Amino acid sequence: MAFNKLGKFFGISNEDDMTDDEEYTGDQETEDEDDVPMNNVNRDKVVSIKSGMNSSKSKIVLYEPRVYSDAKDVAQNLLSNKAVIVNFSRMDDSSARRIVDFITGTVYALNGEIQRIGDKIFLATPPKFVTDGKISDLVDKKDNLS
Repeated sequence: MAFNKLGKFFGISNEDDMTDDEEYTGDQETEDEDDVPMNNVNRDKVVSIKSGMNSSKSKIVLYEPRVYSDAKDVAQNLLSNKAVIVNFSRMDDSSARRIVDFITGTVYALNGEIQRIGDKIFLATPPKFVTDGKISDLVDKKDNLS
């Protein structure tokens, strides 16, 4: 297109081949092509994989309490949006029951969940965690297969 304009300027182009209407539409086509680059990538939607991983890391904390006052640490982790697995194997049943009641109240206040996942082992999760399935269902299926 630039050569046609230069040729026209110097008087060496063939004006009979091109009319004013054709020249006008030709200019529009080149402008439209120039406005839209071939590698049009919207860079605003590009997100680094590493930045997303660091900000949304979830933690699961393991506890093996020995006294009732350890329940406060479990509750603090739940308030910090961390899931907690609590193993009561080293406690007597009455103290373990009191801690489970305390944790159940904390989980209820947060709209979380508490599940028994084994003998004297509980999983307490804040609301952003999702658990799928139940351990007792898996054990029943395994017993049926044997």
